Amino acid sequence: MKNLKPLVFWPPFLLLLGAVILSFVNKEAFAAVTTKANNWILANFSWLFNIGVLAMLVVCIAIFFSPFGKVKIGGSKAVPLLTPWKWFAVTICTSIAIGILFWGTAEPMYHLSGPPKSLGIEPNSPAAAIYAMSTMYLHWTFSPYAIYAVPTVLFAFAYYNMRKPFSLASTLYPLMGEKSLGALGMGIDAITLYALVAGMAASLGTGVLTVSGGLNYLFGIPSNPVTWLFVTVAIVVTFVISAITGLFNGIRFLSDLNAKIFFFLIIWVFIFGPTAYILNLGTESFANYLTYFFQKSLFTGAAAGDQWPQWWTVFYWAVWLAWAPISGVFLGRISYGYSVRSVLLLNLFLAALFSVIWMTIFSGAAIHLELVEKLGLAAVMAKNGTEGVVYLFLSKFPLAVIVIPVFVFTSFLSYVTGADAMTSAMGGMSTAGISPESPEPSPVMKIIWGTILGAVAWVMISFAGIDGIKMISNLGGFPALFLELAMTVALVMVALNPKKYDTFKEDYAEDGTPLAASTVQKPIDVNPSGTKITT
Repeated sequence: MKNLKPLVFWPPFLLLLGAVILSFVNKEAFAAVTTKANNWILANFSWLFNIGVLAMLVVCIAIFFSPFGKVKIGGSKAVPLLTPWKWFAVTICTSIAIGILFWGTAEPMYHLSGPPKSLGIEPNSPAAAIYAMSTMYLHWTFSPYAIYAVPTVLFAFAYYNMRKPFSLASTLYPLMGEKSLGALGMGIDAITLYALVAGMAASLGTGVLTVSGGLNYLFGIPSNPVTWLFVTVAIVVTFVISAITGLFNGIRFLSDLNAKIFFFLIIWVFIFGPTAYILNLGTESFANYLTYFFQKSLFTGAAAGDQWPQWWTVFYWAVWLAWAPISGVFLGRISYGYSVRSVLLLNLFLAALFSVIWMTIFSGAAIHLELVEKLGLAAVMAKNGTEGVVYLFLSKFPLAVIVIPVFVFTSFLSYVTGADAMTSAMGGMSTAGISPESPEPSPVMKIIWGTILGAVAWVMISFAGIDGIKMISNLGGFPALFLELAMTVALVMVALNPKKYDTFKEDYAEDGTPLAASTVQKPIDVNPSGTKITT
């Protein structure tokens, strides 16, 4: 704790601790405050969430094809920290992994049975099926990964090429200059930590519900606040232990295992599910997603007084925005040795493609079970909660007695993996002296952030359920929205003149044009300092 950054650590820690205490002392007051704040955000800023996220995607695509794409993170001689497969595995498992497990089968049931009233779509109709699937593509593929890609590229460049401190404020150096490295920068980090804990608490809440639903299905254990408490403690203890082992030990192993299980589940459902229906509905719905992309991306429902977009699309943008800045710190850190174009290819396009495949198969099969086979997934969701949908879904596949325990284990592992990465990043931002040569914060910082995260998550799902998860996501994503919009502007500034900011001047021609990055060398499992990583 001797290297603690007080201005970064204490404000979000005390604010979140106060929220937990208030929820116990006066539940009604806590609910009233969070509900009022949430309603104000949704009523006044839904438009900015939508426009902002669309702008991030456009900027990422433009940068991918720009000369800036040639720039190599860490300079032209940098050697990658991870192989492409391990890099991909860590990326998908530390971003939205637990979300696709929880929402991949449950969310389409909501849209199928309750599409936006203002659009005049008949519930449980073929049109509703296409709308549900195309909405899954909107919420889970290119737009959310663009939110992650902006801070990832910018932090990687700021940390390794600009040689700025291990701080999110470093990403704003092109906008703010030296001011970003002082007290104002620490304030930015503090706000980001608050946003991340709020967003992670929402994600942990879905993880806890998923695991609890599995325990209920397998062993008849009630999915209630007591069970949620034990599951929360188990998840937090596991990811804190993993985080303490160090970035390139625990998380690399967990991500590799997790990603392989993901592909096993994809192949399993595809082979034994309604394969032709999945492919046909997916093709038609993806075409609908592309055709109405801008309309869906900018839908606010204001003209008809429809709150559907606020409780779904804006909710997701808030979740991703709350996670993205510090996720960008972590994902940028492991991008060392790859070009900007490669970073975008993997963190945006390939990751989004993986999510397209997952949603096509799982959401498509769920819609078939509901519309064609009349399984009653929506009815089970209304009666037993959202967490029960995926287990009824999986029970209709061969060897469910084996696949369902594997799914429960994967749900547990998914959140452990993501939280492992984020706890390390949060601890690093709260600690002075973090650098490429000394990249790890103290175990104490990881334990503190893991504990407060688990407490906030349990309080929200126990007192407010799914609606509580959505509220705390909005409260976390709101300040992160403005930070990431500033990052987007800063990224454009860097992309227009990278030589101005890059310390590796030899990687540019005299006119400032980036030279093509040297051939990517084989990763040798070392830190940028040259220290060999233990396996």
